[in-house]
Amino acid sequence: MTFTDAEVVAHAAYVLAGNGDELSTRAAPNLYPHQWSWDAAFVAVGLAHLDVRRACIELDSLFAGQWSTGMIPHIVFDPDESGYFPGPERWASAASSPAAPRSPQTSGICQPPVHALAVERILSIARAKGGAARTAAEEWLPRIYPRLLAWHRYLARERDPHGRGLLTIYHGWESGMDNSPRWDSVYRGVVVGDDLPPYERRDTAIVTDASQRPTNVEYNRYLWLVEELKRVGYADAAARTTVSFRASDVFMSAVFAAANESLARLADSLGAPEAAELRSLARLFRSGVASRVDPSVGLALDVDERTGDGIRAATIAGFAPLICGGLDPLAERRMLDLLASWLADARLAHAVLPTTSPDSPDFRARTYWRGPSWPVMNWFFAWALQLRGLDLAEPMRSASVDQLRDGSLAEYYEPLTGEPLGSFHQSWTAAAALDLILGRDWR
Repeated sequence: MTFTDAEVVAHAAYVLAGNGDELSTRAAPNLYPHQWSWDAAFVAVGLAHLDVRRACIELDSLFAGQWSTGMIPHIVFDPDESGYFPGPERWASAASSPAAPRSPQTSGICQPPVHALAVERILSIARAKGGAARTAAEEWLPRIYPRLLAWHRYLARERDPHGRGLLTIYHGWESGMDNSPRWDSVYRGVVVGDDLPPYERRDTAIVTDASQRPTNVEYNRYLWLVEELKRVGYADAAARTTVSFRASDVFMSAVFAAANESLARLADSLGAPEAAELRSLARLFRSGVASRVDPSVGLALDVDERTGDGIRAATIAGFAPLICGGLDPLAERRMLDLLASWLADARLAHAVLPTTSPDSPDFRARTYWRGPSWPVMNWFFAWALQLRGLDLAEPMRSASVDQLRDGSLAEYYEPLTGEPLGSFHQSWTAAAALDLILGRDWR
């Protein structure tokens, strides 16, 4: 069955309503029954097409979990959901760090800082709607702005203390691309201790095809990093020198550059004095991301901070400079041409991005971030390209909608066959569908 645009919109709205309540939205109905950081930002954009006030509440709920350092944790836990692992007891954030809130309970790491981009997009949608929607968003902005500013200052202060224009992460989960080939070499340096507490995975009981999920060896490393972070009280100064996983993330840094531009524009609209500070951060991180482009592969490379080596992995993160700019026109054209060649690969079921190049030896068509196409990432890249006026935005938007016409609103898709995989009725996929169809003019 192939859904029309109107049917996709109606189904996506139904999914978001079913996955949420009056305050927040579960990332997925069974697999991820809490509020995830960058999921919530994207969900809020989708919700803005339906109810601007509810979109604002979504982000207010997420920011209720903000740490006193300014960090936005990657999970804000729903106290009524107890089945997810690793849950709040495993993270023990408030017990380990005085910076963590006692309520709501949260994880102890972060995710890509897409939130200012989402707030600016919500305001754009609200202003186009006019009336009560516009009033609600404009009254909300002065309340959310200082929290966004604290979040950005945390990242600049604690994740780039030497001013390189690149953010450090302590866990692949912080990148949002948990088991991407980007992190293979870094994870190989994580030696799991004999005292790793026992655990029972829940994800493999829900997604029973083992080929789609990280292996148990990978999961042991993930949980060992949580133990290492707990043991230093989630303190950044200690984590920078002791945690086994330390990498510079070009994708997260590019998002931060673009988000600082968005937050600077929001500061201008409020008459806030921080706009120049934020634009300076945007320039710094644009430059940092651009500096990581390896001409031999045409992509920006992450850095294993323990060795200083660039990580040569052919993944979507390598296109990070297209999100934020910073390349000279010829270098940007070359990267756009490379992106176009990925989209034109005749093996793909849809002309959207696989998370890893099918030509890479690391490509795994069914395995999470090692090959499958994620609708939310196709949307995000199309949105970023249109914001920058680049010419692949509309073809990516159109192909992304076509991928979603099967109605599953899946977490990710097998890129060669188009088979929906992972969790169905995923909230950020539904949100992406709404903005792809209803928000075609993203500028």
